[in-house]
Amino acid sequence: MTADSAQVQWTVQELLDLFDARPGETDTFTAQTGPAGEDERQVVEGTQVLAQSIVAAAKRFPDKSVRSVHSVFARAVMVGAGPVELDIDVVSEGRSTATAVVTATQNGKRCITTTVLADVPTGDVIRHHLPRPEVSGPADSHLSPMPMMGRELRLVDVEDVNSPDEVGPPELYAWLHYDPIPERDDLAKALIAYFTGHLGISTTMRAHEGIGTSQAHLTVSTAPMTVSVSFHEPVRWDGWLLYTHESTQVGAGMSYVRGAVHTQEGELIASFAQDGLIRPLRQVDTSIKEQSRL
Repeated sequence: MTADSAQVQWTVQELLDLFDARPGETDTFTAQTGPAGEDERQVVEGTQVLAQSIVAAAKRFPDKSVRSVHSVFARAVMVGAGPVELDIDVVSEGRSTATAVVTATQNGKRCITTTVLADVPTGDVIRHHLPRPEVSGPADSHLSPMPMMGRELRLVDVEDVNSPDEVGPPELYAWLHYDPIPERDDLAKALIAYFTGHLGISTTMRAHEGIGTSQAHLTVSTAPMTVSVSFHEPVRWDGWLLYTHESTQVGAGMSYVRGAVHTQEGELIASFAQDGLIRPLRQVDTSIKEQSRL
């Protein structure tokens, strides 16, 4: 997939193929940027590169399971500006755990770093988990258009997540359904991580009248700056996933959101956090095409 395919609605299977980073020389992998996003956005989703980094790390440590990742999105990756090169710097590799820093570069410029912890899961000593929130199910939630075949999003008590008129507490509950659901552990985790950056800024803005993500890149500069995900073994599901988002703080140009991913049956399979940028659009930014702005 290249920028030439931007007008074609892509599929979940194509997304999974995009995540499947290809090995190159020692501890290096290559991934493609894929097509332009909704409204011809030329900036690649940071969590797409995070997903590709998860797959690359899983292939580098085939006898271990990726348990947590922390990404910093320092520079935008652009659609059609060349492939993403993933360089894996192994910090430690033991029998039980391994740690590495995956650096994503495009055209020789470092864009995103992801610190990865992988381990060999063991049996329980003790176990508990955060219960799934008691919210409306998918059938009673509002369908939200998503530009991808095989992906369905339904929001609890929110009709238009981008509207400045949707005012409520700084929380969002999102039901997500994928077809197909990957059987490979690394692709399943990549798919879970991919959506963790999508609704964080909308969650924060929901508590403030007169501002919404429909204004992003027009009058307000927004972007996820960091995403952290912890995967709780085993990561398997059928049917719907519930993404819970809670914005605990916003100010000084940044917001913080924490969240959880539950199966429809109530199992907690992942937890995540996001630091998001929310700032006035600078005058210099208006000289950049809207599709390429942060």
